[in-house]
Formats: sequence, C-alpha cells, structure tokens
Amino acid sequence: MNATDLLANTLSPDANTRQDATQQLENASRENYPQYMLMLSAVLLDESNPLHVRNAAGLALKNALTARESSRQSEYSQRWIIVAAIAAVELPQDQWPELITILLGFVNNQPNTNLKIATLQTIGFICETIVRPMLLNPSSRLIQHLTETLKSSAYVPTTFNSSYPWRQEGGTSPDVQLAAIHSLFNSLEFVRDNFDRDGERNYIMQVVCEATQSGSVSVQVGAFEFCIMEKMGFYMEQALFGLTVVGMNHTDERVALQAVEFWSTVCEEEIELSLEAQESANSRHFARIALPEIIPVLLRLLTKQEEDADEDEWNVSMAAGTCLSLLSGAVQDAIVPAVLPFIEANITNQDWHHREAAVMAFGSVLEGPDPSVLTPLAEQALPTLISMMTDANTHVKDTTAWTLGRICELLINVIKPDMQLHPLISALVNGLSDSPRIVTNCAWALMNLADQFSVYYEEDTEATQSGPLSPYYEGVVQALLRVTESASNESNYRTAAYEAMTSYLTHATPDAIVVVQNTVVTILQRMEHLLGMHNQIVGVDDQNNWNELQSNICSVVICVVRKLGNGIQPLADRIMTLILQLIQAAGKTSTVLEDAFLVVGALASALESAFAPYISAFLQFLYPALKAHEDTQLCTVAVGIIGDISRALGEQSAQYAHSFMTVLLENLQSEVLNRNVKITILSCFGDIALAIGPNFEPFLDTTMSVLKQAGGLEVNPLDYDLVDYVAQLREGILEAYTGIVTGLKNTAKVDILLPYSNGILELIFHSLSDEERSESVIKLSCGLIGDLADCFPSGQLKAALLQPWVASELRARSRMNPETKKTMRWAREMVKVATQ
Repeated sequence: MNATDLLANTLSPDANTRQDATQQLENASRENYPQYMLMLSAVLLDESNPLHVRNAAGLALKNALTARESSRQSEYSQRWIIVAAIAAVELPQDQWPELITILLGFVNNQPNTNLKIATLQTIGFICETIVRPMLLNPSSRLIQHLTETLKSSAYVPTTFNSSYPWRQEGGTSPDVQLAAIHSLFNSLEFVRDNFDRDGERNYIMQVVCEATQSGSVSVQVGAFEFCIMEKMGFYMEQALFGLTVVGMNHTDERVALQAVEFWSTVCEEEIELSLEAQESANSRHFARIALPEIIPVLLRLLTKQEEDADEDEWNVSMAAGTCLSLLSGAVQDAIVPAVLPFIEANITNQDWHHREAAVMAFGSVLEGPDPSVLTPLAEQALPTLISMMTDANTHVKDTTAWTLGRICELLINVIKPDMQLHPLISALVNGLSDSPRIVTNCAWALMNLADQFSVYYEEDTEATQSGPLSPYYEGVVQALLRVTESASNESNYRTAAYEAMTSYLTHATPDAIVVVQNTVVTILQRMEHLLGMHNQIVGVDDQNNWNELQSNICSVVICVVRKLGNGIQPLADRIMTLILQLIQAAGKTSTVLEDAFLVVGALASALESAFAPYISAFLQFLYPALKAHEDTQLCTVAVGIIGDISRALGEQSAQYAHSFMTVLLENLQSEVLNRNVKITILSCFGDIALAIGPNFEPFLDTTMSVLKQAGGLEVNPLDYDLVDYVAQLREGILEAYTGIVTGLKNTAKVDILLPYSNGILELIFHSLSDEERSESVIKLSCGLIGDLADCFPSGQLKAALLQPWVASELRARSRMNPETKKTMRWAREMVKVATQ
C-alpha cells in the first residue's frame, strides 16, 4: 500500500481500517525515521494529492517532530502546520535564523493568496509554540519581523493622523486580512512590549477597529475577537462602544456573537476588579456607562431564539442571556430599572419568544443587585413564574424552571413555607415528568431549595426536629427515584435527579430519617442489579452508562452513610460486600474506583473501630491504587483512605502503620506522581501519627527529615504557579506537624519532639511571614504554636517561644473569623504557661 492510500485510510470512517493504517505509520516511524519523514514530505508537497491526504501528511509530519515536546504543544496538535513544528525544534537552538525573513518574502512578494494565508498562520503558530524569552533572543528578532509582517499584510495608513480615513492597500484579499488578524491575536503575548507603547498600540488598534467594519463578515468576526483583550480602556468610548453596538445588531450571527462576547468579557473584568476591592482604582465602569446603549440590544437579542435549536449549539440569544447575567454582576442595582419594563411588557406576551425572553431576563439579573432590591420583585413574580410551569411552550417552561432554581439559590427568603412552598414544590415535581431539559432544571431547583432552606433555617431551634420541607420529603424523593430509573441521561437529567436526591438526604431532619433509611435500601438494590448486569455489557456506550450510574449510586450511599453515622451499622456488611464487588468489576476505570473508595472512607469514619473487620479484605485493592502513580485523582483518594482508616481505628491502626508509611514514603520518591498528591501524603503522615500516638516513634526521624526538606523549598516570587504550590505545601506540612505533635502530647514519649521543635517553629515563622498567607495557614500555625507550648509547659521551649515574632503573630486581627481568634487566644494562654 502506498503512502497516499495509507494516509487516506487514517481518515477512514471504519475504525479497523483507521487503526490498521495508524499502526502501520507508527511502525514505519519506528523502523526508519528518516525515510518516514521523507515519505510524508513527498505526499505533502505533491499538489496532485487530495487536500485531505496532504493535510493528514502535514499533521503526521508535525506530530513526528513534536511528539517529544511539552504537553502544552499537544493542545494545538490539530492546528499546527509543518513550518511551525520545525520552528519549535530549531529556533530554540538558534538554528534556521533566516526563517522569518523567508516568511516575510512569502507574504510581501508572492501573488499566491493561499501561500500568504498559510504563512501568516505559521507566524502566529510559531508564537504560540515557543517560549517568549526565546523569541526575544536578538539572534532571531522574531517580534520585530512579526509585527512588520502583520502590518504589511493587513492595512497601510495614508497618515498617522486618526482624523483621516485609512485605506486598504492593493485590494488585499479578505482571507489574507483574516489570517493577519488571527496571527496578530495568536502573537499577542509576544508583541506585548510593542503594545505597551502608545504609538504602536494606536497603530494596531486603528487597523483592528477599521477591520470591524470590513465588507467581509469573517474579517469582522476576527476583529471583534481581537478586541476581547487587555488595554482597551483608551479605545472604549472613542470607538469600541459604537462599533460593538453596531456589531451586536449585525444580521450575521457570527459578528453579533463576537460583539456580545466583547461586552461579556468587559463585565467579567469589572466583576473581578470589584471582588479584588480595586474597583475604585482600576475600573473605568465601562459597563455602567454603556448600559443605556447595550441593554436594549441585548434584550432584543434574547427574543431571537430558535424553536428547534440544539441545546449544545451556542447562539446569539444564549450569548445575550450570559452577557446580561454578567452585566448584572458588573453594574448591580442599576440593571433592575433597565430591564424591568421589558420584563413587565413581555411576561404575558402571546409570542412565546417574548415570554421566554422576559423570564430569561428576570432570571439573569437575580445575582448582582442587592437582595433587598430584588426581594419585592421576586415575591411579586413568583406566583406568575409558578403558573408558567404549565406553559404550552417547552422553551418557556425550561427557562421558567431555571429561573425558579435561581430564586431558590439566591433569594430563598422569598419562598414562604405557608404560602408559596406547596405550589412551588408541586410545580417542580410535576416538571420532573416533562422533557429532559425541563427535568434537569426542575431537579436543580429542588436541590437548591433543599440546600438553601437548610442554611436559612439552621439556627432555628424549633426546626431541629422538623423543617419546612419535612411534609414533602417522601413525595419529592420518590419522584426523584422515579426519574433515576431511566436508562437514558439526556441533558444530564438523571444525574441532576441523583444530585437533588443527595441534597434532600443530606439535609433530612430527624422526622425524615425514615425516608433516608428506605432510600438507601432501594439504592443498594440498584447497585446489586447493576453488578449482576456487568457481564452483559456490550459496547462503550453501555459501559459508560454503567460507570455513570455506579458513580451516582456511590454518591447517594456516601451521603447516607455520613448522615446516619454509626446508625449505618446494620447495613455495613451489605455495603462493603457490594463495594468490594464494584471495585473488582470496575477494573481500571478510575472514576468508579474513586467513588467506591470514597464510600469506604465514609464508612470507616462512620463506624470507627467497628470498621476493623473489613480492612483486610479492602487492603488488597488499596495498595494497587496507591501505586497507580500516573492516575493522580485515584492516588489522591487512596492516600485519603489511609487517613480515614487511621482516624477510624485510632491506636488499632498501629498494626498497619508500617505498611502505610512504607508505601507513602515510596510514593514521595516517585518522579511520575503528581506533586499535589505528595502534599496529601505529607498531611496523611499527621493522620497516622495522631492515630497511633507514641507508636509513631519508629517513623519519626524519617518523617521529620522529609518534612524539613519539603519546608525548605524556596520560591521565585514571579513564578506564580510555584508560589501557589509552596503555599499549599506549607499547609500540608503544618497539618503533618500538628498530627505528630498532638499525637505525642500528654504521653510519656513527648520529649522525643524536643530536637525537632525549633525546626517546626522556623517553618511556622516562614509561613506567617508570607503576605499572601491564607487564614487556614494562620489558624494551623497558631494552633501548632499552642500545641508545642502545651507539650512543654515546664519551660523547655521558653527561649524559642519568647521570640518577638511569636507574640506578634498571636495577636488577633479584626477580619479573622471567630474560630481563628479562638485558636489564637488558646495559643496565647499555652505560651504564657510555657514561658513563666
């Protein structure tokens, strides 16, 4: 079979043909790499070959060159072209320095439009591929050449005075213009220095703004995409306000979508500034200024729904709803009077498009404004919304269910138990029998109702035995159980029903416990049934459905176990038997294994020492999971199970401590294991030490050495990822120290801590010296100081505890939560005793 046929077969719809061809190519690559590269190049260069075959050759060639590169490159594997792939290899080595000059020649001197487009794409892809410092290397001067190339391929100004119009040189092809804009967009990080200079930034932005009015829709879309970026402040009121409003009104949805997305991005930025308490310094309140201009357009776009629209297909009405929601967060109270007239005028409109748009508008502005502003409006609207759950149009019912869910989530005080609760629950439960999308939103609304009522009434002492939802528990849970019997999960409705069920079981008041008990029996029966069906599964879809159902069932079991505590004892044998069978059936399906392990962890915490009979049978599955270093999530869960078992058994877990510590220390030495799992391991040392107390002595020296080494990791403050990692690492180390110190406190072997105490205090000092330290780190640090002082009340650590920084850090700050302040007060008392 020749190379052309082989490459064509890699695109075959037949899986066996496709797999066979791919395997043959891989074999050719391994057996004779140079010949393989020449073969692919020949197919790529031969213009008589079909385009899709040449594309396959280029992609295979690129993959052959970049397969050994970093993981980030793989994200772009479907888009890179061959020159960019070669550049990723050669430019970092200061090879092929003439590349950009060659590319410039293709753009400036070639009449071939396709060649110009491919060249511009290549320049942009090179910038995405190569680390920026490499591009700044004087030997390549890529940035300088890149900006010159982009300018020459887009527009040329007749004058630098912005008062004069710009002209397009030589009738440049719209496809070339689009490629130039995309290339500039892809290279933004690398023209950052240029963009920071006013003159060059004005030049670039003038080009882009002009492009938003191009005769080519694709160029307009590309130009608006470019506008969604930094440093737009100067240009907002000068040009972008008007341009984006015109863009949102464009008859072509692609242009309108990008213009709407522009304002969504502006709102997101202003919300973020507000959350960071920097609004007064940095926000120019563009959203608030533009509100009168953009609200009418957004509301009009909300009415552009399509009757048969695919829920996964992003359209202009969905984009408008999202933008309106973000706008609400950005301008807050100001959004209400802007949208209220539209809602009132259209909520009962005969045209379903307008009814649905009115409901969507109302639901979209429920977050952002002050609840006191929204509450009277929501109280007035609630009866109407409940009645709209019987609307003749599916889209209206769907959006109404979502809006009711938003009210339940954000304005729970609006729902009065003696007035609106019964009709609301009736409407939502009836909606569980409707179309999948409506079922999903009704289940979500019911979940929010349970979650928020639990918080709202948690301080009501009269509600401790009963709650507003108590009379509805049986009916709601039974309705959700009926939904979850479905073999389908269209629109994720079955999963939503399981999640809602979990919320109701979690928040059940004592008078509804019988519902919890009955439900878990039904759920365990389902698990048994699914396990019995496992050998009958055929096909990937059936397997995925089975996995998903088992994960949902595990979630329900976990919440029931946590709810009932040791009251789950009568069902413990049955649960563990089923879970062990599930682990065996799951094989290497990590998501199911994770959920099964979490059930075991919950059961261990609930049963405590009564969990001991199940450990031996479970350990044969735990250790392989701990050694699955390539599976980060599964390994993390498995490490957590060790902590659960240790805490549950207490001193009884000492018999397993050697095996636990051995595998955990081995994991720390793994070069494959994700570094975040290693933080979990360090914290787990504390769980084991706390459980077995003095029996931890054989492991103390090794553990303290590991913790000291980890705590000494220095960080470059400009490496933000590493800064975050070190902060989490220190928190894990503090948790480990806390477990070790607490486990030895008040025992005969407490003195073995003395040689390590100064090292512990040194880490505490460094952790508290970090200006970005979290409150959890502050609480852990202060608690650990108090624990050390409590361990040695006779003055053994007097000199260390009298260091000025200790007293300074133990003084409470005004914005700390009560628990942290309480820990500080206790620590001060312990230090006072230990330094007398």
